Amino acid sequence: MKKDPVTLAYINMYGLLGALEDLCHFSKEAGELAGAGGKSGSITVGFTVKRGPAMTLCFSGGLCTARAGEGPCNIKLPFSSCEKFNGLIDGTLTPIPSKGFTRIGFLTKNFVGLTKILEAYLRPAPEALADPVFSRASTTIMFFLIAQAMVQIGNHDEIGRFSASNIPDGTVVLSIAGDESSPEAPRRQASSQQAGGLRVAITVQDHQLTLSRTLPKQYHAVMEFGSIALARQIFDGKVSAIGCIGQGFISLQGNIGILDNVNRILDRVALYLA
Repeated sequence: MKKDPVTLAYINMYGLLGALEDLCHFSKEAGELAGAGGKSGSITVGFTVKRGPAMTLCFSGGLCTARAGEGPCNIKLPFSSCEKFNGLIDGTLTPIPSKGFTRIGFLTKNFVGLTKILEAYLRPAPEALADPVFSRASTTIMFFLIAQAMVQIGNHDEIGRFSASNIPDGTVVLSIAGDESSPEAPRRQASSQQAGGLRVAITVQDHQLTLSRTLPKQYHAVMEFGSIALARQIFDGKVSAIGCIGQGFISLQGNIGILDNVNRILDRVALYLA
């Protein structure tokens, strides 16, 4: 199956580059690179894709903040097509800034360094996953990336949009069971970002999907992965989400119309992140 370049661009923009926010919280090395504004303060990089996504990344104080859309920036990287932006991500294209030539060193050193660290978390060596702290950090970053990829597939991928067209308005909560930072699964009353647990809400309105890390007080369905280890296998494309549901390794509760089609979208994630 072929990847749709537009869908891939949205995933790369909001999912992959957006993951730098989480990376800087987990990696000291990434935080040092993100804090390179030094005496000059923050550095903001703007990415714009013609007929595609746009986002600004602000690096300051060892943290990264991602904001959808265009905004004020020190460095601006325009791309004439989704294919060319995807080339930046896969390393086959070197972008030319339309603004910020004097700060090109931040791109060639700090930004490239950040993406290499992110790759180590998203495609970890087996021995790295043996460290429980690293494994949890890696899986957490992957969890939020997967959720963002689901939203973009549902909004842009042809097959994903077909599934989205069959989803009634409502909200589904995705979670991972057994995470000590979230003692109660969200099948109970959800609270806003309780203890920073591994849970997100995907809301469908008029067949368009949006993502939030703040859980609403009411929702219509829950999809819960049985464990961190299982989530890792699904995220790495080693097992099928649909198969795991059949075996009871993924718990589903609530509106079947939402769950069935959201799960079909989830099953396409491995195609784009492989």
